[in-house]
Amino acid sequence: MAEPPRLLDRVRTAIRTRHYSRRTEDAYVGWIRRYILFHGKRHPAAMGPDQVNAYLSHLAVHERVSPSTQAQALCALLFLYRHVLADPLPWLDEIVRARRRERLPAVLTRGEVRRLLGAMEGTPRLVAGVLYGGGLRLLEALRLRVKDLDFAANLIIVRQGKGDKDRRTILPEALKPELRAHVEWARRIHQKDLARGLGAVELPHALQRKHPNAEREFAWQWVFPATRMWCDRVTGARGRHHLDESVIQRAVRAAVQKTGLDKRASSHTLRHSFATHLLEDGYDIRTVQELLGHADVRTTMIYTHVLQQMGKRSMRSPLDGLAEGEER
Repeated sequence: MAEPPRLLDRVRTAIRTRHYSRRTEDAYVGWIRRYILFHGKRHPAAMGPDQVNAYLSHLAVHERVSPSTQAQALCALLFLYRHVLADPLPWLDEIVRARRRERLPAVLTRGEVRRLLGAMEGTPRLVAGVLYGGGLRLLEALRLRVKDLDFAANLIIVRQGKGDKDRRTILPEALKPELRAHVEWARRIHQKDLARGLGAVELPHALQRKHPNAEREFAWQWVFPATRMWCDRVTGARGRHHLDESVIQRAVRAAVQKTGLDKRASSHTLRHSFATHLLEDGYDIRTVQELLGHADVRTTMIYTHVLQQMGKRSMRSPLDGLAEGEER
């Protein structure tokens, strides 16, 4: 008789059934494992609100995590009880929730963006241009596939963004020559991989079964491929993943130090700057909301602190204004 699946395996199955992202899966499993270890490996089914509150308090008091980190741990535990243990959570109101503070994001001026991009080079500079020019999150940019770039329509299609949603945003005119050249470089890399009997790329959901040859088609390849091959520990298959986030994060950090910016800027700051500069240019907040992929316009409203004027004009990426010397 086969043994029943272990608890953490059941958690992974429940997460994958709901098509949550791999990062969410790893984060939730990590929090649940730490919760169990904190309580001496007791089974969560034998615990309740007192144990959950004790763990959340430990995170806040002893590990001094931020409210957002504590909230993520709570989300993981609620997922465990609700979707894995089938607990109706009658004790949910007894859970102490951390109060999140509303903080304004760091935003660069156009001149600071120009200096930051000028201090970068190669692929990291191109990725940073996409972050600012289209308002993408870092992982959204790195997960772009060749077919997601519409050069004719000046559009970038973001697939499976936050909340597993697709959206369209701007492909800056100023980036098109460099981006086209980069795609051709990626094509040559892919052709070399194919010649070695490789060239397969990870595909979303069940697409591998529906289109078994798609994994080697260039249209499905990453726009920003990694320089090294990866090997699946289960199947042994080799392929090429997209560029790792840390490569861009380190490059942005180095550029911030090189330019002497006195702001705590990161790769995500470029997305904040994209939204703020569009609002400064008079674009409607609903339009900015759609470009950013926010589910609620109240999330986008945080950028209105720099709103100067409203007006109508043809849509253009703020990156295209950098070459014209706009400082603001």
